[in-house]
Amino acid sequence: MKILLRIIAVLLFIVFFGFAMKNTQEISLQFFLGYEMRGPLVLLLLGFFVGGAALGVLAMTPTLFRHRRELAKHKKTIATIQKEVQEQAMVKSQPPQPDAVIHL
Repeated sequence: MKILLRIIAVLLFIVFFGFAMKNTQEISLQFFLGYEMRGPLVLLLLGFFVGGAALGVLAMTPTLFRHRRELAKHKKTIATIQKEVQEQAMVKSQPPQPDAVIHL
């Protein structure tokens, strides 16, 4: 399976590398207020891809921290329940104690 994944990775790399070599022409990207950026098409595409990935990671950060807090809370609850179960099992394993001893 690892060999198949490596073959697919190499093929994708060759395809993307070929794409990069075929798109080296310089382009002009027009922004608002008359700003302009010039550069090779493949570098601008790569820059926008990396920027989008970074924004996606930043957008997921609050959700990640919320899930970590919930996980910690659930772990504490599980530990408490396991402790109670162990205590109940220990109580059941002990012989019953008399309530009172009457000597005549």
